[in-house]
Amino acid sequence: MKFVLSLLLVFAIGVVDAASAFADDRPNVLWITIEDWSPDLSCYGTKGIHTPNVDKLASEGIRYERAFTTSPVCSTSRSAMMTGFHQNFIGANQHREYDKQPLPHGIRPIPHLFADAGYFTALMTYKTDCNFLPDQKGELFDGTDWKQRADGQPFFARITFGGTHRQWKRDPQRPIAIEDVELPPYYPDTLFVRRDWANGLEQMQLVDREVGEILKRLSEEGLADNTIVFFIGDHGRCHIRGKQFLYDGGIRIPMIMRWPGKISPGEVSDDMVMSIDICATILEAAGIDAPVPLHGKNLLSEEVRNRQYVFAARDKMDETHDAMRAIRSSDFKLIHNLMPDRAYCQYNQYKEGAYPVLAEMNVMHMRGELTPEQAAFFAPSKPELELYDLRTDPHEVHNVADDPKYANVREEMLRELKRWRREVIQDKGVSDEFRALDVYPEMLPAGSVDEWVHANADKYDYEKFGWPSWYPTRTLEQWESARKAWEPWVFRDVDSKMQRPGVTIRSQQRNLKKKKK
Repeated sequence: MKFVLSLLLVFAIGVVDAASAFADDRPNVLWITIEDWSPDLSCYGTKGIHTPNVDKLASEGIRYERAFTTSPVCSTSRSAMMTGFHQNFIGANQHREYDKQPLPHGIRPIPHLFADAGYFTALMTYKTDCNFLPDQKGELFDGTDWKQRADGQPFFARITFGGTHRQWKRDPQRPIAIEDVELPPYYPDTLFVRRDWANGLEQMQLVDREVGEILKRLSEEGLADNTIVFFIGDHGRCHIRGKQFLYDGGIRIPMIMRWPGKISPGEVSDDMVMSIDICATILEAAGIDAPVPLHGKNLLSEEVRNRQYVFAARDKMDETHDAMRAIRSSDFKLIHNLMPDRAYCQYNQYKEGAYPVLAEMNVMHMRGELTPEQAAFFAPSKPELELYDLRTDPHEVHNVADDPKYANVREEMLRELKRWRREVIQDKGVSDEFRALDVYPEMLPAGSVDEWVHANADKYDYEKFGWPSWYPTRTLEQWESARKAWEPWVFRDVDSKMQRPGVTIRSQQRNLKKKKK
């Protein structure tokens, strides 16, 4: 009889344990990321665009007006977001790092912390884009869809919609007229620039529908009420003075959080928040303790509500070697250019092969057709310090770093920036090797940087030293040729299947190989 009772007791305990294992009421987490996009959405007041699905999500949760990423390019910003730490602190600050290293002792990727806590983790798109090891999808996540989890098991899922990463397909359902858009003042107001800007907004409209589909699925499967949904950009827009730079166009992002029962619908926050704050927020919501205190903080905490500054950093971007640090308050932005001798527009293959407006503006600059505010970005060097009064200059075109009226602001922000570099990210600065001093000829011998690099590929270690920083990167004739190649694509019809033109040496070589096949 005692044996039977013991069996019954063991069985009962097993049933209770099984029930508790599959009656997990901790919230799910769905983290939606769009690539290369600023708050250019209708819920943020952008003219011309129609994004009803993201707008609806914002109406059901909280929309952050002052949200920033820690870096203006994908792999470094994602490395920070996958850990909750600034990318410089964890050694993940060099975009497209060829010599990746494991994370510092005690720091673990966020998906691993969720998995250890019993969550099913899913990366629902191909891209991890982490500058640390492990960096593979199967090493970081359990699966590829939340449907793969056990019954009742909570999930942490990330999904990225990459259309805004310069695919820029036209939207036949709702084409945008160029007169309906509003350009920043650092762009020349030409038909070419307007059409390119409108094409980007149309692509975001297509992405908005993808966002709507994933939110619809969440609702249809009865998961919406117990799922925290985040919607963000991985960094700013892929435009001039956007991606790869520390202006707001590069680091200010959309951020929306929906948390039924915890967040009142339709809230708008002016808190100074960072993308890495999401990590702290979702870990706390799931009852998970991080083994090492994160740099990011819970978005609902008093610490965030009272935050005065956010910080960002930029280092290697593809083959381009440069370094910048930034501090931003609600009213001011200070940028410290650690390599002021280098042009903003030193060669970058991705930008020269993907930004039509770069060709348009280089041509106009060489012809003397840009305003001083527009031409400043095409100077052969940078000021060491840039300070912007965002109250009167939200587009950051008037540098007041040398204005005596702002001396106190400059000194205070520079002091706080230095403290952050020293105490928080333990900034290693810029090495002589990174600067590649005395490695390349002082002047571009002839033609374009692109041509010279490919002609001398066997003579230099471009992984180590980057590409030469010569500016201008092309002759006027070469930029005019690129601009001419871009024009039919920029002005293509909404139903056109035209492919993006190849305007770099590498893309031209690829196209030639395809034709020969």
